[in-house]
Amino acid sequence: MKTAERFTDKRVKRELFPLTTFVLFFVMFAVFTTVQMMMIGQVIDYQSLPLGNTVAVFCFWVAAAVGSTVATALTVRHYYQKPLEEVSEAARKVAAGDFSVYLAPRHPMDKTTHLDVLCMDFNKMVEELGSIETLKTDFFSNVSHEIKTPLAVIQNNAELLQQAHLTDAQRQECTAVILQATRRLSNLITNMLKLNKLEKQVIQPLPQPFDVCAQLCDCALQFESVWESKPLDFAADLEDRCTITADAGLLELVWTNLLSNAVKFTPAGGQVRLTQRSDGRTLTVTVADPGCGMDEATQARMFDKFYQGDTSHATEGNGLGLALVRRILELSDGTVTVTSAPGQGSTFTVRLPLTAAGEETPA
Repeated sequence: MKTAERFTDKRVKRELFPLTTFVLFFVMFAVFTTVQMMMIGQVIDYQSLPLGNTVAVFCFWVAAAVGSTVATALTVRHYYQKPLEEVSEAARKVAAGDFSVYLAPRHPMDKTTHLDVLCMDFNKMVEELGSIETLKTDFFSNVSHEIKTPLAVIQNNAELLQQAHLTDAQRQECTAVILQATRRLSNLITNMLKLNKLEKQVIQPLPQPFDVCAQLCDCALQFESVWESKPLDFAADLEDRCTITADAGLLELVWTNLLSNAVKFTPAGGQVRLTQRSDGRTLTVTVADPGCGMDEATQARMFDKFYQGDTSHATEGNGLGLALVRRILELSDGTVTVTSAPGQGSTFTVRLPLTAAGEETPA
């Protein structure tokens, strides 16, 4: 039934072998026969030929033309038309949302043809589309969950505030919880917008020379109240000055997110270490914490959107920080790596060129 449907596709307006193909073969055989006879010195006088011989020659040309047309049609149908129909049917299935479609190559790998390459590229396209669809589904699921949680907190505490018997302390507590939930929701939306703009390259880095050591100090001081209240020990080992040509606003997001994670996962009494070095061409910044660490499975997914390996700190973030870090560094020609093990803390290492692409490194 499916084969019949392919051959009767109403979108096909012209067959590969119409009547003109038969006429072409017929004329070719007539011309070739005449030329061949002329080349051997025998000019055929068709007017003086007996009617039977003329009919025989004509029938020969017809039979040869029909045979050549049929043989060519069968060959092309088997090796080209049928595979193209299979690709067309598979494309319709993919367009309908079926990403399990697979086209098997028709020849071994050492004898691949253009059709085999087409099938392999089609399978790769379907695989990528399936991955995008999965990511989209996961994205909406995660976004819904991340938004629903603070909204539920806001709703519950707003309902409590409507009760008349609450004390002033209880009302202040509900108000504080609502403010915390709204800040979390605002932070989530802000990070989503930033990440979306970075991925679509709406935000382009604007490299300008600046002192990255001063920027690292400013970012660290933002967490002073946090490490004093927890309490934590903060150790910084920075050069006196290091000039880098990059987008200062985007790099500030990198340092802030890495330091925020380090402070969040470091237990009370632990030490967060910030180190910066440069060798004339490359800037290296490391942020280390003695927290819970990560296993290999968590490290493999830590840069995924909304992924949070340690759910005990889920209310303190939304799983977009490291995704932002990686995307910013990709746009800045930098890299980020992590060294971690369960129970042994984590060390994030960022490497960036001191000069933007196309600029000369200062002597």
